[in-house]
Amino acid sequence: MIAQVVPILLAFGANLGDRGETIQAAQAALAREPGISNLRASPLRETVALTTTGPDPDAPRYFNGVATAETTLTPHELLDVVQRVEAVHGRTREVRWGDRTLDIDIILFGGRVIQDERLTVPHPRAHERDFVLAPWLALDPNAVLMGHGRVAELLHRIGDTTAPTLDRDQEVPDAQ
Repeated sequence: MIAQVVPILLAFGANLGDRGETIQAAQAALAREPGISNLRASPLRETVALTTTGPDPDAPRYFNGVATAETTLTPHELLDVVQRVEAVHGRTREVRWGDRTLDIDIILFGGRVIQDERLTVPHPRAHERDFVLAPWLALDPNAVLMGHGRVAELLHRIGDTTAPTLDRDQEVPDAQ
């Protein structure tokens, strides 16, 4: 049986350690994973930390970006891979929306709607997060968030508080 190839959108964030290097290393690791291909990453954006009580200007600032790719993995296999890559980069989950070395969210998995105890896709808050929408718009000016509309219109509606990073080259290292 031939596996179906599904387009995906992943979001990346980090506010501890070498944020840009960590995100690039995670993207390169994902690009090398069996079942993931054609990973294309956005430029990174810098943002204020968002906590459960709102923006926290005193917390370390985040680097955020997104990447499009294709996968033959199932949604939960992809989630397992993403969580393994997070763990390799020191991700812990003690505090909800706390500081982190790496966060990878599955924003879209083809046109599928998934909601179970482990995974919700499309990501339930992507439409209200400029740190997802701004890098996505930079990667794809015609992007559409399933169930919410054009990314450009969503970002215009909520405003863009992100800033370009001054990080060095943000290309995903060769996946070979």
